[in-house]
Amino acid sequence: MPTTAPDRYAVIGHPIAHSRSPWIHARFAQQTGQHLVYTAIDAAPAELTLSVRGFFAQGGRGLNVTVPHKLRVLELLDDLSERARIAGAVNTIVRESDGRLRGDNTDGIGFVRDLTHNLQVPVSGKRVLLLGAGGAARGLLAPLLALKPAVLVIANRSPERARDLAAAFTTHGPVQGTDFAQLESQRFDLIVNATAASLHGELPPLPPAVLAAAAVCYDLVYAHGSTPFTRWARECGVAQCATGAGMLVEQAAESFLLWRGVRPETAAVLAALRA
Repeated sequence: MPTTAPDRYAVIGHPIAHSRSPWIHARFAQQTGQHLVYTAIDAAPAELTLSVRGFFAQGGRGLNVTVPHKLRVLELLDDLSERARIAGAVNTIVRESDGRLRGDNTDGIGFVRDLTHNLQVPVSGKRVLLLGAGGAARGLLAPLLALKPAVLVIANRSPERARDLAAAFTTHGPVQGTDFAQLESQRFDLIVNATAASLHGELPPLPPAVLAAAAVCYDLVYAHGSTPFTRWARECGVAQCATGAGMLVEQAAESFLLWRGVRPETAAVLAALRA
């Protein structure tokens, strides 16, 4: 048995009680023989700075960052990876050997791996609708556009935020920003819900006709079974619906790789999570 204290990692967000990340990383550690402990930190926005700095001052090695901190945490970091810089959002913090804090974003690669590898959903040449313009959406844009959709439309309650976000990614592919009201006459093959509506038991204000025409609906929020959004999508006739369980596990594996230098196998962990 190891005689040294385990390395400390955590996920920080608000709320955080629902998080399955500690469960996932415990299984990754067991699978790979890594000596670590992973906990959850509930920090309201006003507490973020003190919580992050306190965690690393006490020897923490790495943090995952979730809603609502993926943008605000940028000001606390010393350096960013290229994909975090492009996304403009961070979901993983690594404490370097010299004590500097480096931000990365594994959301996009985790989402794309679940979508294309686990779920076998084609994106090339398809019309994609992304709901939301916050930190979760930002992390997906570059990896999604790299799959060469025919067009990627961002819809948000505040159309100005959607248009600004689209403008920031025009060099990556065909992307547009709009509000929900402008979607009535449009049709999409894939709809991705990157809003926090499901966390609050709510639905995005999406015209039902848009849902009925889609082949696949994906909610980034993890839920055991379904979310309000995926239940609604099925009622509207969408054949394939998925929640964020796969993305949660895949992005966690990428974070684990950044921290520990080994990427755990995800299939068994994902199957256990869904069971």
